[in-house]
Amino acid sequence: MTLFVALASLLVLGALAFVLPPLLRTRGPAASRREAANAEIYRAELAELAAERERGALAEDEYARAVRELESRIVAEAAQAEREARAGRRPVAALAIAVLLPLAAALGYAWLGTPVALDPEVREASAPSREHVEGLVERLWERMHRHPEDADGWALLGRALAALGDYERATQAFAEGVRRAPQDASLLADYADALALARGRRLEGEPLSLARRALELDPNHPKALALAGAGEYQAGNHAAAVRHWERLLSVIPAESDFARELRASLDEARRLAGAPAEGKAAAPKAAAAGALTGVVSLDPKLAAQVAPDDTVFVIARPADGGRMPLAVARTTVAQLPYRFRLDDSMAMAGGAKLSAQPKVVVAARVSRSGNAMPQKGDIEGVSAPVAPGASDVRVVMARVIE
Repeated sequence: MTLFVALASLLVLGALAFVLPPLLRTRGPAASRREAANAEIYRAELAELAAERERGALAEDEYARAVRELESRIVAEAAQAEREARAGRRPVAALAIAVLLPLAAALGYAWLGTPVALDPEVREASAPSREHVEGLVERLWERMHRHPEDADGWALLGRALAALGDYERATQAFAEGVRRAPQDASLLADYADALALARGRRLEGEPLSLARRALELDPNHPKALALAGAGEYQAGNHAAAVRHWERLLSVIPAESDFARELRASLDEARRLAGAPAEGKAAAPKAAAAGALTGVVSLDPKLAAQVAPDDTVFVIARPADGGRMPLAVARTTVAQLPYRFRLDDSMAMAGGAKLSAQPKVVVAARVSRSGNAMPQKGDIEGVSAPVAPGASDVRVVMARVIE
């Protein structure tokens, strides 16, 4: 509330700074200089007229007429200056505006705004309660039974019920939606998810069939790939689970928390399917052929900004600007300077091999949050491009992410 009042006061003061000075300004030096210059011009013109009369260039009546015209201009100029002087300074108007403008702003907000919303306790109390949300969902349930042809409405109802944990009725809503929109991959995936949750997270059977149907419509649908992989895994089809999860890894952010968890599940599925975990199939000699070694350190000027247990990520990436990690190591600030080794056995995703790249860079980042995605305040550094197999690669973390 204090911040809002301060900002509102600054805005009012800014408005007054534009409005009041013209009302309080007196005739300044510029106006006096202008009047003096005009007077000098008139005197010069009068002297020139007198000189022309003396030379006989002007007749007496012409001289008199010219003098009268000049006098008229002098009178008009003086009248204009007087009007400007009277209009220039308006202290009463300035005082009225200085009082009325803030008052009008405050009263206007009190009348048209919601001052009580500035109170944090009121904002918290005004947040919709679960009972209120449940009431809205019940009204939507009744509306959908009165107007059952709206597939989007059924989808909305199903997702709302699932969010409330009412999976039985959520599956009923999704079933109605799928009946009316059988080609909607997202609706099929949501139906599969709700059905599995209603059955204690069991995905084999009908939920798996729904996920497969969703993938027929959209082979890269993330939720359908995740559900299909889990369903195949539960059903004992580990090779199929591996295929779905490998595809899923290619369509989600490689450094997300979900991707890290998925890679662990994928390695387990590969093991059960009789296939080596990704990066483990290459012989040690092959992995060593493309290994990168070097040292990561922190700029001493930034040492006060980190804690010993802050996470440090060391990542090899393609030098051409690709963001897909080729290999990743993880340590802490307490271990700096850290002597790293990155090779194909530490690959993050199928088909992305460090040894297959012409040039790579090594990036290192201190993450205070431990999040794999860069955050504001993290400290990072990047090596120069090097060829796979390079040794003594140096990375100094010296740039704070803004």
